[in-house]
Amino acid sequence: MKVIQINQPGGFDNIKLTEKEDLSPSANEVLVHWHATSINFHDFLVANGSIPVADGRVPMSDGAGEIIAVGSGVSKWKIGDKVMSLFFPNWIDGKPSLAKTKAISGESFDGYALEKSCIDEQSLTAIPAGFTYAEAATLPCAALTAWRALIVEGQLKPGDTVLI
Repeated sequence: MKVIQINQPGGFDNIKLTEKEDLSPSANEVLVHWHATSINFHDFLVANGSIPVADGRVPMSDGAGEIIAVGSGVSKWKIGDKVMSLFFPNWIDGKPSLAKTKAISGESFDGYALEKSCIDEQSLTAIPAGFTYAEAATLPCAALTAWRALIVEGQLKPGDTVLI
């Protein structure tokens, strides 16, 4: 399968297309065929070397794809489900904490600039109905940013109105 990696010392000249063997999901993992990814400012900083990453890191924090295999113990997903990545895959619920937000797709672990990857079943969410893969791939970072702006900074509460 094709994989894009950032080689040391980083920067645009060190982004390379490589080949790797296909994977099989382990327990509690799914194999996702990634159809789309989108670049955000964080990804740009990783790509240009402003945010240093490990040698061979696969960039891109946002991805959308289809589950093509499931490992043992997976209960949340089935083959054919359309999913998208989570910018902070360990922040499943509650308030943010360092433990929940230190893992960042495409920075501290491999992102989604590749054809397929195995990922923990909890590190994905469903693509909203009616969204294409390309549309859904723009949501993980942007949706988190919008949520933070409205809920944290704007202190929006249930029942409040937002004028757009």
